[in-house]
Amino acid sequence: MTIYDYKAGKQRIETIFENNMKVIEQNKLPGDDELTFTNGYHCWVSAIFVDMRDSTELCAFENKEKLAKIFRSFSSEVIEILRNDDNLREIGIRGDCVYAIYTTPYQYNVYEIADKCFYINTFMKMFNKLLTKYSLPQIKVGIGMSTDKELVVKAGRFGVGINSKIWIGKAVSRACHYADYGNKNGNPPIVMGKCSYDSMIDQLEAYNKVRNPKSWFTYHKDQGEGDYYTADVIKIDFDNWIYNGMKI
Repeated sequence: MTIYDYKAGKQRIETIFENNMKVIEQNKLPGDDELTFTNGYHCWVSAIFVDMRDSTELCAFENKEKLAKIFRSFSSEVIEILRNDDNLREIGIRGDCVYAIYTTPYQYNVYEIADKCFYINTFMKMFNKLLTKYSLPQIKVGIGMSTDKELVVKAGRFGVGINSKIWIGKAVSRACHYADYGNKNGNPPIVMGKCSYDSMIDQLEAYNKVRNPKSWFTYHKDQGEGDYYTADVIKIDFDNWIYNGMKI
């Protein structure tokens, strides 16, 4: 049986409280090598959470080998879409939810992260076609995105090889909750916080040379998690390839 040394624990806690903690205010969150146990950063970040709908029912699927293939292929490809970015600061899987957190000091960075939401939304059309091809049940996801200034600190203990970042603020928690709104109660898949929307909407129009992209989004007033927008935006070239038979 493992015994917790509570006296040593008290000393460790007091050491944290008594040592100086430097919180650095800047727009961009640096890489992990600059985040230490004695500092923290208050920076602009954006988070995406991709949450599978009705996964409990899916887990009741009797063929466990095929079930494993569904979860593995879904998670692997969503990670592939999310991971390729110099501003990525954390990526992972929580149960049936894939998430990623980025530093987004400029509005065009927020647009680049929003574009990943559009890719994932389109990817789900391809994925469900492939599930049908292999006689597997189709799935839906909610895609949540949020942007805010977040306090980021390193937690764990020096020398034991276990450490992680703690995200203190609204961006990460709201993205997680917004993902739970997507594809539920009549909502389309993408649910985006107001700060993300305000930061990227003009960039969306400029980069894609489209008219009135604001009409693609529906505004929702929410006193709990904050106002948000819902949408079903897709990548046209990707979608056309799916429609035309996904020929390689």
